[in-house]
Amino acid sequence: MNYITILIFVVFLYPIIKGFILKFSSRSVKEDLQGINGDISFIIGFLIGIYYSKITFLEHKGVLYSIIYKNISKDIFKYFDNKPQLIFIIIMPICIFTIYKLMVIILDFICEKTIFPLFDGLDKNLSNKSEWIRRILGAIFSIPKALCYLIIIVFLLNFLSLFNMNKTFNKDLTNSPVYNYFCQELIIPITNSNLARQLPSIINNSLKVVEKKGSTNGINSSEVIVYYNGVTLDEAVKSNKNIDSFSKKLCLGKSITKDKAKILYDWVGENISYDNTKAEEVVNNDYSIKSGAIPTYETGKGICLDYSSLYIAMCRASNIKVRLITGEGFNGVSWVSHAWNQVYLVEENRWINVDTTFYKGGNYFDSRRFNLDHKLQDIAGTF
Repeated sequence: MNYITILIFVVFLYPIIKGFILKFSSRSVKEDLQGINGDISFIIGFLIGIYYSKITFLEHKGVLYSIIYKNISKDIFKYFDNKPQLIFIIIMPICIFTIYKLMVIILDFICEKTIFPLFDGLDKNLSNKSEWIRRILGAIFSIPKALCYLIIIVFLLNFLSLFNMNKTFNKDLTNSPVYNYFCQELIIPITNSNLARQLPSIINNSLKVVEKKGSTNGINSSEVIVYYNGVTLDEAVKSNKNIDSFSKKLCLGKSITKDKAKILYDWVGENISYDNTKAEEVVNNDYSIKSGAIPTYETGKGICLDYSSLYIAMCRASNIKVRLITGEGFNGVSWVSHAWNQVYLVEENRWINVDTTFYKGGNYFDSRRFNLDHKLQDIAGTF
């Protein structure tokens, strides 16, 4: 058990133990319920704050976006586009606090008029009862508060993990089965993380990069060869006539680079399925299943390196300059090793980010949200 798992258990058990020790009383339950109202208000504010911050300042849509865009300088949106992390530092806390205060007022009013009188009556009926009954009831009535504490601590850990404060913290999160369980069963469904729901096994670090000294005809060479999931980069991006002709067919009639790159992005994202079995094998250093563009095209499945390699092969066939990028991606639970692409738009004289693996999780073609869940990018190759 690492310290993340221990922390979650301690946070959950603390109010239950406290309720058992202090015993049931109308006053203490009322105070706990007011605390629960605050916890619930925080959770609701947290969820709504995340949703509207993203949809307004990242995706540029929704009613709130329309109101702000019409009445406030457009330079504000340009500023947040260049620094999306500030959405989580400035905008989101404001949204959370505003909704939190409003929800506390509403919930406290409802409790005072409906539930609090019931607790007063129960307290009178227990006045002559055994001390152990009051202790047990104290623990039972503390369970809702314990659940709120549990949700909040997992939410906060998940939120902090997005900023990847240090590698040790991220590793401990990844190795905590309790944290991962509640992320998969609670955080991801609540926050509607399509990426993590569609690609559950991407939680594994399924991109393995290994450097070895070269060898030719049994003679060792000083040249260092880099292997990605058991294959060299040249082997991974190798194409064939079927891939080349199909890519040209998809881009037929298109002359603008961005249009062709988007067509290929959509096709790979829609038609290649994430291979959970292969992800597990690569994590365990088993490369029996071949990696690269050709096997991915033929089988219709693969993991991040395979998606990226196939996209490179198809881009090259359509005369699009493309890169393989390695780094880390955030999957809704923690940061993991990952691979994606960059495409050079000749007409605009710039490189754009493209992630076909994350396709099912949203728009990852020249998207404003890219820098939020991709980092430490390194150019592995340009083609």
